Amino acid sequence: MYLGVDLGGTNIAVGLVDDHFKILHKDSVPTGAQRQDREIVRDMSALCLKVLADTGTSASDVRWIGVGAPGTPDVASRSIIYTNNINMRNTPLGDWMREDTGLPVYLDNDANCAALGEAYAGATKGVSHSVMITIGTGLGGGIIINKKIYSGFNFAGGELGHNVIVMGGEPCTCGRKGCWEAYASANALKRLTREAIAAEPDSQMSELTGRDPENVSGKTAFDAMRGGCPVGTAVVEAYIKYFAAGIINMINTFQPEVLVIGGGVCKEGDYLLTPLKEIVAREVYSRDVRQTEIRIAQLGNDAGIIGAAALGF
Repeated sequence: MYLGVDLGGTNIAVGLVDDHFKILHKDSVPTGAQRQDREIVRDMSALCLKVLADTGTSASDVRWIGVGAPGTPDVASRSIIYTNNINMRNTPLGDWMREDTGLPVYLDNDANCAALGEAYAGATKGVSHSVMITIGTGLGGGIIINKKIYSGFNFAGGELGHNVIVMGGEPCTCGRKGCWEAYASANALKRLTREAIAAEPDSQMSELTGRDPENVSGKTAFDAMRGGCPVGTAVVEAYIKYFAAGIINMINTFQPEVLVIGGGVCKEGDYLLTPLKEIVAREVYSRDVRQTEIRIAQLGNDAGIIGAAALGF
């Protein structure tokens, strides 16, 4: 058995994972992200031990702890070099957790762990080469080659949302302009929706929000489109074109067997996938060979826990 830890800015989640990559039991506690890093790591360790105690599992029955954390890890030293939303800078997380629990610790980026989780137990199970894109506040990603995470010589690779698709375009949180994330994240979809409502204040889509920009969500434009609103339809079409541009870049670069998409926008199902696949099929460079299959992620929030648990393989 294995322990998988998903360290987030809001919560720490821990799961006990069996040899078939099924979560037997999980628990969570608030992160308290602005506390001292040693305090946060101590809580991570304590939650691991609590999960073992709650299931009557001996530490000797667990092979390792795997941790998925935001930001840039040093996989070799099991340290977190930098993370934006949690008070960790050059934090020796692996050493501290081993000191607390007596178990070996593996570490990687949380988006990479989610991609690995899907590869072991989700949408890309049985696939050797895959890429995962997660649509959230930002646009995350993970690259899996031969069932292993690829993150470059310095463990900072896989920042797929920070490929520029519009030169000199919208500003991105990374400091560049025109990044894929600035056009295809959930926040970007909300921005496109607000801009369209500002330009067409009498539209049906505006009515859906009660004419209040604060009520815009990632569903607003899709709901308006389904209601026959041309303004909502235009926003959805523009968003999918931007999203497809990045997907095509990923396929042209990595040629994965499967590209899997996760995040809340995926709940739109065929309203997202059908036009997306049509654009990709038309514009991808490798049109005359076997094609990458595009799938929706299956594991939801459990992907990070399962992928973290698989880091030792």
